[in-house]
Amino acid sequence: MTKNLKPGYILGIGSNINPKINVAKILSLLLTEFPTLMLSRIINIPPVGMNSHLHFLNVVVYIETDLAGKELKSLCNNIETQLGRDRDDPASKIKDRTADLDILFHAKSTAQLLTPVSDITDEYFLYPLLEELTAYLLENEPIIRQDGTQIQLDGLRFGQTATTIYRNADASHKRVI
Repeated sequence: MTKNLKPGYILGIGSNINPKINVAKILSLLLTEFPTLMLSRIINIPPVGMNSHLHFLNVVVYIETDLAGKELKSLCNNIETQLGRDRDDPASKIKDRTADLDILFHAKSTAQLLTPVSDITDEYFLYPLLEELTAYLLENEPIIRQDGTQIQLDGLRFGQTATTIYRNADASHKRVI
């Protein structure tokens, strides 16, 4: 049995500058564009491929949308810029950042969620999150390898398990299930 999913994208989201605050801001900004976010737990990961002592909070999110990839990438880049990331800096990939949003996968059907995580990304540190999210979306039992990190968004607390966040019609309140 699976959730009744529409086509959508899996995004990788991270921050290592004030990560609890900035991950909450990223999710809030995504909720202004999309009525539902389905997300993995949020985990603390040491930086990979960069010289930093600041750990990242990372989460993967499924959004249902018929946006083209180019439009979604533009929206993600705008969120990064709005939160202070300098996308024009040629070294931005190896610097600490307030916001990092990457399109990892376009799922045109629920069956595509069975794609092996190694075919979705080579960012191995995201594999446990991808496995958890796809298990959640397909209503299977996830394998939990690491405790999640709780964050707050408009009075909601989440991040310790996979969950769904809905935007209410008036967009002033959100709820988690």
